Amino acid sequence: MTELILFGMITGFISGFFGVGGGMVLVPMLVMTGYLMKEAIAISIMQMVFSSIYGSFLNSKKAKGVFKEGLIIGMGGFVGGLQNSFVHSIVSNEALQYFFILIIILSIIKIFVSPAEPDCEPKKHSKLTLFIIGFFIGIIAMSIGVGGSIMLIPILVGFMHYNIKTATSLSLFFVIFSSIAGFSSLTINDQMLFNEGFTVGAASLIGVYFGIKTKNATSSGSYKQFILILNFIILATMIYKTFFN
Repeated sequence: MTELILFGMITGFISGFFGVGGGMVLVPMLVMTGYLMKEAIAISIMQMVFSSIYGSFLNSKKAKGVFKEGLIIGMGGFVGGLQNSFVHSIVSNEALQYFFILIIILSIIKIFVSPAEPDCEPKKHSKLTLFIIGFFIGIIAMSIGVGGSIMLIPILVGFMHYNIKTATSLSLFFVIFSSIAGFSSLTINDQMLFNEGFTVGAASLIGVYFGIKTKNATSSGSYKQFILILNFIILATMIYKTFFN
């Protein structure tokens, strides 16, 4: 129990600071302590429901203007996230871990080459395009136990030219939809670990509060560097667990 509370607080801080669901941190920690990949994913998804709703509430005053597009992307993510139990039924734990590693590598590359403060205005896209982006991210994200931010942030920064802090606020808002869909899907199919998920999720609220306060006090350039460092740490952890443990 104490271990799960600690994991929740760490994950919550990272979720608030980086605008992520926290799964890319929580899943490796749980896997390293003996949980199966699919069990870790279930706990992670329930935690995301807690952290994304509370984090988006705290972000709402500073990022109100982007939530309209976030709603459309989020609706796509919700529909995509509902497919996650189907994906779990046909894909092995090992294959999910390999795919997780690939997603992190691609995200690192895109964030590295994109500026933290773009020179031009964010690109406008049709509602259908935004929905389709959300849909495919929802399918992939919920299948590997992450909220989708690890994929959405590089898209928002690299292709849609959002400021990196705005992108993380929007991506955390997206996590509300994808995580609720994933939670619903796993619950319906009797694959959710409620006690562990609630413990981690409730503890994460404390971390979320302090994570967002820290993000608001950090410059965009330094913020980008922190995001890259986080991704490298998660990548190294998953490579070790997958290939050497």
